[in-house]
Amino acid sequence: MFEALGNINWEVVFQLTSIALIVLAGPIVIFLLAFRNGDL
Repeated sequence: MFEALGNINWEVVFQLTSIALIVLAGPIVIFLLAFRNGDL
């Protein structure tokens, strides 16, 4: 179980996580800006 954790490529995991955060954060920021301005 712990040996499998040692074989994980953390660089790839970090890159995928950062990409996922960017993809999710994009629409959220746009939604917040549109919500603040009150018009789409």
